[in-house]
Amino acid sequence: MDLAQLRAELRQEHKDILAYWQRYAPDAKQGGFYGRVNYQNQPDIRADKGIVLNARILCSFSAALRHTHHEEYRTTADLAFQYIQQHFVDPQHGGVYWSVTADGQPKYPLKHLYGQAFALYGLSEYVRATRSSPALALAKAQFQNMVRHAYDPHKGGFVEALAQDWSPATDYIISKYDNHESKTMNTHLHLLESFTSLYHVWPDKSVADQIRGMLRVFIDHIVDPRTYRMNLFMDNDWKVRRTAVSYGHDIEASWLLPEAANVLAERNSTDKALQKTIRTLAINMARAAVTGFDPSDGGMNYELEPDGHLNTERSWWVMAEAMVGFMNAYQLTHERAFLDKSIRSWEFIKKYLLDLKNGEWFNGVTIDHKVLGNDKISMWKAPYHNSRSCLEMLERLEHLR
Repeated sequence: MDLAQLRAELRQEHKDILAYWQRYAPDAKQGGFYGRVNYQNQPDIRADKGIVLNARILCSFSAALRHTHHEEYRTTADLAFQYIQQHFVDPQHGGVYWSVTADGQPKYPLKHLYGQAFALYGLSEYVRATRSSPALALAKAQFQNMVRHAYDPHKGGFVEALAQDWSPATDYIISKYDNHESKTMNTHLHLLESFTSLYHVWPDKSVADQIRGMLRVFIDHIVDPRTYRMNLFMDNDWKVRRTAVSYGHDIEASWLLPEAANVLAERNSTDKALQKTIRTLAINMARAAVTGFDPSDGGMNYELEPDGHLNTERSWWVMAEAMVGFMNAYQLTHERAFLDKSIRSWEFIKKYLLDLKNGEWFNGVTIDHKVLGNDKISMWKAPYHNSRSCLEMLERLEHLR
């Protein structure tokens, strides 16, 4: 594919994704955004509203405003910030609720660090785009609450979940409490990207220390040095409790880790060695992730389970991250095979995941390309992966000229 054509297609797709969310996501009667909209673009007006969805909307429209300078995106970003500030922020204990009811009342006040991370990410991106002082103050408080209550100063990393008052919790969402899965790859990956975004607007030593510490966690505990795949679920001592091969997360981390290391090294020359280490690690992770790429159609398998079963679903978010991750690997190595896989990922998305009738992307397709799922918008389905992938690709493609 001609790279100029690729840039034009991605620029248009970015516009189309955000236009969909501007049209179908806002809840004009109850405020904020619908918690669920189906493939026919019909909202479930009773659906709960989650912090992950709302923070990802904030992040996506803030990033769009910053990159494009199109003021139309500011309105949606402002709406997302105001709704989070008014309905998700816990006024008594700090931090954010996991979910609220359709009309904005606290529903599930668990302080899950995955949700806390996305709140910080969204707030930080909003500050990057708007220079909002209230948002920066809230982002700083969010970061400080997370570090104060959830950081493990002895073993490193962050505990998976805490109760509303930041006391120990037994109700985990992503991991299994009964199996002592108190630290997860997924949460730490998104904590890292949130700290990286915050560092752009608040280059405080405490943030740099957390980014540095998080990168060491990935080197020492999460990325397996034998396979360059990530362990998924660990206990407090980083002993692996349960794992699988998550191709999407591996390729996503292969570009998020060097992004964080680069931000550190730009301000701190002493972090150049860490930057080099992470660069080598990221290349090896991308090479390992290639085994999830199916050359027959350009799709990326979802997961290789511990029993050897291969989950061949081609998920919307995995394909978005594959496109960026392979492009990043090409930039690091100049190996044409990585560029080809990035372009083929986009071609797969165009052919099988774009809903040309009702807009946005399908959740995924089977190995024989039958559509899966029925939610365009949900607790987990947001414009974050796909709109971000378009922006990342556009920026990287500019550097290939």
